[in-house]
Amino acid sequence: MIKVGILVISDKASKGERKDESGPIMKEIVKKLPAEVSKYKIIPDEKDQIKENLINWVDKLRLDLILTSGGTGIGPRDITPEATKEVIEKELPGFVETMRIKGLEKTPFSMLSRAIVGTRKKSLIINLPGSPKAVRENLKVILPAVKHGIEILKGNTSHCL
Repeated sequence: MIKVGILVISDKASKGERKDESGPIMKEIVKKLPAEVSKYKIIPDEKDQIKENLINWVDKLRLDLILTSGGTGIGPRDITPEATKEVIEKELPGFVETMRIKGLEKTPFSMLSRAIVGTRKKSLIINLPGSPKAVRENLKVILPAVKHGIEILKGNTSHCL
């Protein structure tokens, strides 16, 4: 069973000014891995809080997969990619390239995403947009590679022969 953390990054949702709709979508979709959500948290767009949660969830809780939602655009408070870059050890550009390419089939705004995907220790960290529709579409595209990536991170390479 894959242990998942869901980190929603939104000033408005963290203050209760807007309902979080992307978190429940992520919870539902990851069940297909199969996975269980061990941590779920909504925080403001604050770099130190993002980094602190990512590091804690990987280093202390040893979650296999962390999905973030929000803060990947070009707005003045969008800093999720910068925070993520500071905690990951290896970047996986194939994930974000695929998400952007598939997203372009639906909207030209996909090219404005600055999402980052990478690894820290034996965990996979994936930035997703804040839009519930984009979360659903992006996870659908990358989910087949997520389970395989986590298996490789855990040292299971027998299927790679």
